[in-house]
Amino acid sequence: MARRKIIAGNWKMNKTPSETTALINELKPLVANDEVDVVFCVPAIDIIPAIEAAKGSNIQIGAENMYYEESGAYTGEIAPNMLTDVGVKYVIIGHSERREYFAETDETVNKKVLKAFEHGITPIICCGETLTQREQGIAIDFIRTQIKIAFQNVSAENAANAVIAYEPIWAIGTGKTATTAQAEEVCKAIRECIKEVYGSDVAEKIRIQYGGSVNAANAAELFAEADIDGGLVGGASLKPDFGKIVNYK
Repeated sequence: MARRKIIAGNWKMNKTPSETTALINELKPLVANDEVDVVFCVPAIDIIPAIEAAKGSNIQIGAENMYYEESGAYTGEIAPNMLTDVGVKYVIIGHSERREYFAETDETVNKKVLKAFEHGITPIICCGETLTQREQGIAIDFIRTQIKIAFQNVSAENAANAVIAYEPIWAIGTGKTATTAQAEEVCKAIRECIKEVYGSDVAEKIRIQYGGSVNAANAAELFAEADIDGGLVGGASLKPDFGKIVNYK
């Protein structure tokens, strides 16, 4: 079966609300492509202006993070119903920067994934290895562990609708990109891991992105691979070049 590509921008900690409106208005005509899903995952304060600016376009808005409780004394966190109330469809969970700087673990990733599905938000679940892990030959073992814990207690129906983003940590924001063969090898291994847990039907449906210095020059080659269903794009999603990535064909 042909899986619909999903190309998501991760804005990270960039753009004020007014800059968000301006950027989306600039990008709207450039990312017009009804054959792929286009998602902008923006900082929390930018979500409402992003949704307003994206109205009438093919752009869907996602969040960069979310907490796993419904409400309560969690200063600085955002609850899932706060996101759904304004029309958020996706949330990035477990990005390597969240794991590295904010002490997120495989277990908290799993809690967030379960909570996202509970509220009808599609999680973009991040996984990826460090350079040391790759050099030691344990990258795929490590990623399999991340995936198995992230999907603990997730139903097959929900799993089929999840998005997984494979981002080798050594290729994020460094200008280094995994070769197409390296990216495909890991994305295929992730699909095999999902197949072991849920069977081939779910494994065929789930969408797996590659992230890590995706740009206009390498997008078409990466997205042509059998197990790469789009990209999670960092810096390039803040520039007009994002239109070339979305319209990679």
